[in-house]
Amino acid sequence: MNPRGDTHSLVIGYLLWLFGFLGAHRFYYGRPVTGTIWLCTLGLLGVGWLVDLFLIPGMGREADLRFNAGRYDYNVAWILLTFLGIFGGHRFYLGKWLSGLLWLCTGGLLMIGVAYDFWTLNDQVTIRNATARQG
Repeated sequence: MNPRGDTHSLVIGYLLWLFGFLGAHRFYYGRPVTGTIWLCTLGLLGVGWLVDLFLIPGMGREADLRFNAGRYDYNVAWILLTFLGIFGGHRFYLGKWLSGLLWLCTGGLLMIGVAYDFWTLNDQVTIRNATARQG
Protein backbone atom coordinates (compact mmCIF):
# COMPACT_ATOMS: atom_id res chain seq x y z
CA MET A 1 0.00 0.00 0.00
CA ASN A 2 1.27 3.43 -0.92
CA PRO A 3 1.75 5.54 2.25
CA ARG A 4 0.85 8.63 0.23
CA GLY A 5 -2.53 7.09 -0.65
CA ASP A 6 -4.10 5.40 -3.60
CA THR A 7 -4.82 8.07 -6.16
CA HIS A 8 -5.77 6.17 -9.31
CA SER A 9 -8.20 3.26 -9.43
CA LEU A 10 -7.48 0.12 -11.46
CA VAL A 11 -11.22 -0.26 -12.12
CA ILE A 12 -11.41 3.18 -13.71
CA GLY A 13 -8.15 2.50 -15.54
CA TYR A 14 -9.57 -0.66 -17.10
CA LEU A 15 -12.86 1.06 -17.94
CA LEU A 16 -10.91 3.77 -19.72
CA TRP A 17 -8.82 1.04 -21.38
CA LEU A 18 -11.98 -0.02 -23.21
CA PHE A 19 -11.56 3.29 -25.01
CA GLY A 20 -7.79 2.89 -24.83
CA PHE A 21 -7.29 3.07 -28.54
CA LEU A 22 -8.05 6.76 -27.95
CA GLY A 23 -5.47 6.94 -25.15
CA ALA A 24 -7.93 7.67 -22.32
CA HIS A 25 -6.26 5.35 -19.81
CA ARG A 26 -2.82 6.75 -20.57
CA PHE A 27 -3.97 10.33 -19.91
CA TYR A 28 -5.61 9.10 -16.69
CA TYR A 29 -2.37 7.55 -15.43
CA GLY A 30 -0.38 10.72 -16.16
CA ARG A 31 1.12 9.76 -19.51
CA PRO A 32 -0.09 12.54 -21.83
CA VAL A 33 2.58 12.08 -24.51
CA THR A 34 1.78 8.42 -25.11
CA GLY A 35 -1.92 9.21 -24.65
CA THR A 36 -1.67 11.61 -27.55
CA ILE A 37 0.23 9.03 -29.61
CA TRP A 38 -2.50 6.45 -28.88
CA LEU A 39 -5.15 9.02 -29.85
CA CYS A 40 -3.48 9.78 -33.19
CA THR A 41 -2.64 6.15 -34.07
CA LEU A 42 -5.68 4.37 -32.57
CA GLY A 43 -3.56 2.72 -29.91
CA LEU A 44 -0.66 2.00 -32.24
CA LEU A 45 -3.13 0.29 -34.58
CA GLY A 46 -4.54 -1.75 -31.70
CA VAL A 47 -1.27 -3.47 -30.78
CA GLY A 48 -0.32 -0.99 -28.05
CA TRP A 49 -3.89 -1.04 -26.81
CA LEU A 50 -3.74 -4.83 -26.29
CA VAL A 51 -0.32 -4.66 -24.63
CA ASP A 52 -1.68 -2.03 -22.22
CA LEU A 53 -4.12 -4.62 -20.87
CA PHE A 54 -1.12 -6.09 -19.04
CA LEU A 55 0.66 -2.78 -18.30
CA ILE A 56 -2.22 -1.04 -16.48
CA PRO A 57 -1.41 -2.41 -12.98
CA GLY A 58 2.12 -0.99 -13.27
CA MET A 59 0.80 2.33 -14.57
CA GLY A 60 -1.52 2.44 -11.54
CA ARG A 61 1.31 1.83 -9.09
CA GLU A 62 3.45 4.51 -10.72
CA ALA A 63 0.59 7.01 -10.64
CA ASP A 64 -0.02 6.28 -6.95
CA LEU A 65 3.64 7.03 -6.22
CA ARG A 66 3.77 10.13 -8.40
CA PHE A 67 0.61 11.95 -7.35
CA ASN A 68 -0.57 13.04 -3.90
CA ALA A 69 -3.83 11.91 -2.36
CA GLY A 70 -5.82 14.54 -0.52
CA ARG A 71 -9.08 16.41 -0.35
CA TYR A 72 -9.68 16.23 -4.10
CA ASP A 73 -10.11 12.76 -5.57
CA TYR A 74 -8.37 12.07 -8.89
CA ASN A 75 -11.04 9.56 -9.90
CA VAL A 76 -13.88 12.04 -9.43
CA ALA A 77 -11.96 14.74 -11.30
CA TRP A 78 -11.26 12.37 -14.21
CA ILE A 79 -14.85 11.16 -14.43
CA LEU A 80 -16.05 14.77 -14.47
CA LEU A 81 -13.49 15.71 -17.13
CA THR A 82 -14.33 12.71 -19.29
CA PHE A 83 -18.10 13.15 -19.21
CA LEU A 84 -18.64 16.82 -18.31
CA GLY A 85 -15.38 18.44 -19.37
CA ILE A 86 -17.00 20.57 -22.01
CA PHE A 87 -19.22 22.04 -19.26
CA GLY A 88 -16.34 22.57 -16.82
CA GLY A 89 -17.55 19.99 -14.29
CA HIS A 90 -14.02 19.06 -13.23
CA ARG A 91 -13.06 22.71 -12.81
CA PHE A 92 -16.06 23.38 -10.57
CA TYR A 93 -15.11 20.31 -8.51
CA LEU A 94 -11.57 21.67 -8.04
CA GLY A 95 -12.95 25.03 -6.91
CA LYS A 96 -11.92 26.84 -10.08
CA TRP A 97 -15.24 28.64 -10.44
CA LEU A 98 -14.16 31.36 -12.86
CA SER A 99 -12.58 29.00 -15.37
CA GLY A 100 -15.46 26.55 -14.78
CA LEU A 101 -17.91 29.25 -15.85
CA LEU A 102 -15.68 30.06 -18.82
CA TRP A 103 -15.65 26.37 -19.87
CA LEU A 104 -19.44 26.22 -19.39
CA CYS A 105 -20.07 29.25 -21.62
CA THR A 106 -17.54 28.41 -24.34
CA GLY A 107 -17.79 24.64 -24.70
CA GLY A 108 -14.56 24.07 -22.83
CA LEU A 109 -12.96 26.96 -24.75
CA LEU A 110 -14.01 25.25 -27.97
CA MET A 111 -12.54 21.93 -26.76
CA ILE A 112 -8.98 23.29 -26.71
CA GLY A 113 -9.26 23.82 -22.97
CA VAL A 114 -10.60 20.31 -22.52
CA ALA A 115 -7.61 18.92 -24.44
CA TYR A 116 -5.32 20.99 -22.21
CA ASP A 117 -7.01 19.55 -19.14
CA PHE A 118 -6.48 15.99 -20.39
CA TRP A 119 -2.77 16.82 -20.44
CA THR A 120 -2.67 18.55 -17.04
CA LEU A 121 -5.51 17.32 -14.80
CA ASN A 122 -3.33 15.09 -12.60
CA ASP A 123 -1.03 18.03 -11.87
CA GLN A 124 -4.00 20.32 -11.24
CA VAL A 125 -5.40 17.91 -8.64
CA THR A 126 -1.95 17.46 -7.03
CA ILE A 127 -1.57 21.23 -6.68
CA ARG A 128 -5.07 21.59 -5.23
CA ASN A 129 -4.39 18.81 -2.74
CA ALA A 130 -1.10 20.43 -1.69
CA THR A 131 -2.70 23.85 -1.19
CA ALA A 132 -5.65 22.31 0.69
CA ARG A 133 -3.20 20.76 3.18
CA GLN A 134 -1.44 24.09 3.69
CA GLY A 135 -4.63 26.10 4.13
